[in-house]
Amino acid sequence: MNSAPFSRLTPIGFLQTFVLELMDLCAEAGISPTEQLIERIARGAGRFFEEAFRAEYGVEGNLDREGYADLIVGLKNRIGGHFSLVSSDSTCLRVVTSRCPFGEGVRNAPELCRMTSSVFGGIAARNFGYARVVLEERIALGDSGCTVAIHLTGTAAGRQDGIEYRGGDEPAAEPEGIEALQSRIESRMHDLWRQMNARRTALPDFEKPSIVAESPAMQSVLRAIETVAPTPATVLIRGETGVGKELVARAIHALSERADQPFIAVNCGAIPEGLVESLLFGHEKGAFTGALEVHRGYFERADGGTLFLDEVDALTPSLQVRLLRVLQEGELERVGGHRNLSVDVRIIAATNCDLERSVAHGAFRKDLYYRINVVRLDIPPLAERAEDIPRLVELILKRLAARYRKPIHGVTPALMERLRTYRWPGNVRELENTLERAILFATGPQLDNVELGATEPSIPATDPGFRALRRQVLDRLERDYLEDALHRFQGDVARVAAAMELTPRAVYLKLGALGLDPALHRPARRARRGDGPA
Repeated sequence: MNSAPFSRLTPIGFLQTFVLELMDLCAEAGISPTEQLIERIARGAGRFFEEAFRAEYGVEGNLDREGYADLIVGLKNRIGGHFSLVSSDSTCLRVVTSRCPFGEGVRNAPELCRMTSSVFGGIAARNFGYARVVLEERIALGDSGCTVAIHLTGTAAGRQDGIEYRGGDEPAAEPEGIEALQSRIESRMHDLWRQMNARRTALPDFEKPSIVAESPAMQSVLRAIETVAPTPATVLIRGETGVGKELVARAIHALSERADQPFIAVNCGAIPEGLVESLLFGHEKGAFTGALEVHRGYFERADGGTLFLDEVDALTPSLQVRLLRVLQEGELERVGGHRNLSVDVRIIAATNCDLERSVAHGAFRKDLYYRINVVRLDIPPLAERAEDIPRLVELILKRLAARYRKPIHGVTPALMERLRTYRWPGNVRELENTLERAILFATGPQLDNVELGATEPSIPATDPGFRALRRQVLDRLERDYLEDALHRFQGDVARVAAAMELTPRAVYLKLGALGLDPALHRPARRARRGDGPA
């Protein structure tokens, strides 16, 4: 938002404020992607500006490079920029600026840089037949200035990450390609989600799995998913805790030829060391004390489908050897077994650590590393995906509002700005937890404040009444949620635990503390009590 004094308000500042407010409105209304709207506005405006330039200076025919540079530099400087041409040859022009026409407000709406790309690219494509605009530095992302390179041939552009325009002012692939791809991925994920939740005939949209990809970084991830999913290649997903690695793995499975086969997710770091081997590879009856029957491990259960091994770096050296054998030979042997079993499983592994360093230190086998690192996908942290935050906030709030039965419809613009600029060390998971803490104590239709970086809501610690009230509120909300989950999953504690991302033991402890009996929600018990269907 323009913070200039009222007495210094200008027509430029007035229009800039309108554009920024339009961006906020698009984000709050869930218009996705907002770049699509900007692209259309900028293409039309670019044609108008070029016509005005030609009329004023009597230019006919295609612009040469000098005329094109005069047009784009003059255009930006007349609306408040400080642009200059720093280099120009037959294949590329490069311009720089130390001041953005949108002022400091552009840091809160980096999507506005799309206007520069579309205006520059559209005009260049009409006059030279091709353009790829690369935003090399951006004030919007914290750089001291902006550097924009307009490549006039595909060869000159090489593999640089930019937006292409061909023969006119339409971009070659974006944004329509990304929007269609995202829709296709989500459609396949929703189909699988409905199969897994067959008893839930009316699954709300906000509970369906979605990959938010408003940012260029996540759009690149979607492209990679589209490329690798149909192949049999083993995939290694790398990213910080809480970025959504399992969601990406599910998307790969959903687009693969194995989509109608099982998807099994295992957190290797959350399983007690003594149980990992049995759970992964299974065991025979009598293999150890307590092994009263044959147990099919995760590999057998995932046969024909996909096995997602999160925190794969947590596997011990002996388990790494067994995993390597499955990858190389497609065979395994249960604990206590004496025969080889063939399995056809696609492995998607994930880690939040530097596996190369683990290999160098001898903590992770080099041969296994090369086996699982056939294709690597790097999921960017939320701090590099500011464009995704408004949509993520919208989806999370819808889910939380339904869970806690609170009429929360969004956040204030001031709070959205705080959320966009916070570093989010815990990524999407931290964003979810932060919003959940805030919604518990919200009283209005919009959230206007959250505690960033805190572990608990802010309540006066010296007032016992406030502490007791907080405990009562949290207990009541937790009890309501658990009762709803037990009813939804028909008393199946394992499924309740999976939905809450807890262990069954932790859920049983919560149920015991709150005096809830899961058996009362099972079909046979409800039938005896005369309850209706779930």
